[in-house]
Amino acid sequence: MARILLCKPRMSGHEIDYIKAALAEDWAVPLGPDVTAFEQKLKEFTGANEVVALNSGTSAIHLALIACGVKPGDEVMCQSFTFCASSNPVAYLGATPVFVDSEPESWNMDPRLLDEAIADRIAVTGRKPKAIIVVALYGMPYRIDEIMAVADKYGIPVIEDAAEGFGSRFDGRVLGTFGRFGILSFNGNKMITTSGGGALLCPDKETARKIMWYATQARESYPYYQHEAIGYNYRLSNISACIGLGQFSVLDKYLAHHRHVQQLYCELLDGVDGIEMHCNPSPRYDANFWLCTALLDPALRIKGQDNVYKNIITGAVGGAAGVIHQAATATTDCQPGDNVEALRVALDKADIEARPLWKPMHRQPVYRNSPAYVNGVSESLFRRGICLPAGPYVSDDNVRYIVDTIKANIDN
Repeated sequence: MARILLCKPRMSGHEIDYIKAALAEDWAVPLGPDVTAFEQKLKEFTGANEVVALNSGTSAIHLALIACGVKPGDEVMCQSFTFCASSNPVAYLGATPVFVDSEPESWNMDPRLLDEAIADRIAVTGRKPKAIIVVALYGMPYRIDEIMAVADKYGIPVIEDAAEGFGSRFDGRVLGTFGRFGILSFNGNKMITTSGGGALLCPDKETARKIMWYATQARESYPYYQHEAIGYNYRLSNISACIGLGQFSVLDKYLAHHRHVQQLYCELLDGVDGIEMHCNPSPRYDANFWLCTALLDPALRIKGQDNVYKNIITGAVGGAAGVIHQAATATTDCQPGDNVEALRVALDKADIEARPLWKPMHRQPVYRNSPAYVNGVSESLFRRGICLPAGPYVSDDNVRYIVDTIKANIDN
């Protein structure tokens, strides 16, 4: 059996048709008609007013912050429990991320804590934050009605980071369409892929036009290159858009598959003491279950847990790609429990890719000096949680094998 990966992309078979057609017309360039067609597909699916396709979800966040007027010295309210791509663009602009902890049902930003944090930042700095970035962690919708109520109270724009939540809905409405801006990602491990890419959902044509202007190096209308603002090379290529168009033909199938896999995990792990799957908190939530996540009771013992964290990891873990900096120590002062790491190791030995939950940003060394408003929820989840495979290559037999491997490694 091949190694079971967390979320490996699967081609529909139509991508090559779009690519061949584009190459036949010499559209192997940035932008092009397939980018426009892909943006139109995204508009139709999400119901957004306007969509700008970009080369990554991170680029989309960066440009959304610029559009919100974020400048050096400003503050932006950020969800702590997420991947660094949500907060790093704040630092790109010389602004300060202010981290807000999670509530225990959705695992996303706690609206009450957000309200308290904003009031305190105004009292401390004399200015209100420039934006709020809320994240659909692992595809789970956030309490966007309550988040928007807080945002409206203070007059602060909301940026929805739905990079992991493409196709997720709250009260029947697609994520990314509630706030001023919505972020989508089409990275190689997302619900659908363009190989690498993203999109920014915008409120109107003029805003979308300005976003594209920034994304294409901010050129002025002269017969030569003149620049009066700093721009960026954030365009989505036409060939990447061809892949996205092909992926749209299987989007509904993939969304249904992820939800089916989640339900199967729940059924097979039902009655296993000490393991709890993360599910939709109520009928208002309709997560895509980009990854399926579970919590381990700290009292649950996993075989081999007394021997974990003994050696420094030398390579990438859990789908990481690119250059990995060699760690100086085998442990940190905030890490998953021994039983979580032991289960990850056991699954890895069984050719099953798993990884811990995101480490909260307020516990990341790079953000040690950033303000943070915490309640202990995200740290508790990080210490107890694990991500399980859910992608289009994960079969029912794979899920049964994964669950059997988990059960076999419980130390009774």
